[in-house]
Amino acid sequence: MAAATLPEPENCNCFAVRSAARYVTQLYDLFLAPIGLRATQFSILAKLKRRGALTINALAEHMVMDRTTLGRAIQPLERDGLIRIGPAPSDRRARQLHMTKAGEKRLQAGLEAWAKAQARFEAGFGARRAAELRTLLRAVIAPIHADSSSREPIKRLMRLKGAR
Repeated sequence: MAAATLPEPENCNCFAVRSAARYVTQLYDLFLAPIGLRATQFSILAKLKRRGALTINALAEHMVMDRTTLGRAIQPLERDGLIRIGPAPSDRRARQLHMTKAGEKRLQAGLEAWAKAQARFEAGFGARRAAELRTLLRAVIAPIHADSSSREPIKRLMRLKGAR
C-alpha cells in the first residue's frame, strides 16, 4: 500500500474554503461587534426574520450547521432576549425559535454594520468577483438542499455523491 502524500495547503479545497471563511467572518465580526453580535448570530436573526419561527432542526438545515453547533450559537441570543425558544406547535417535543422585538431591533441595528462589512469586502475583492464567489459557493451546497429526505446535510451529500 502506497503512503499518502501530504497535500500542500494551496491544493486543499477544505483548507482554502475554511481559511477564506475565517477571514471573511473576522471582517464581519469586526463591524458587528459594536452592535453586540457576531456574524453567525446576525445570520441566525436574519434567517428568522425572513422565514419566521423555525425549529432548531430546520434552522440548522437552512444554515448548513450541525445542530449542536447551532445550539451553542443560539445560547447568547436567548440569554440576551433576542430569541425565545419554546415547544413547536406541531410537535411539542421539538424546540422552535422565535425572534423577539429586542431581536428585531438588534437585527435592524446590525444591518448598517453588515452593509459596511459587505462594502469593505467588495471594495477589496471586487463587487463582480464577490457576486461570482457567492454563486460558486451556493453551487457547492446546492446538492445538500436538493435532497430533503434527511435533515443531516453531510450524510445527504455523501449519499448524493455515493461516498461512504
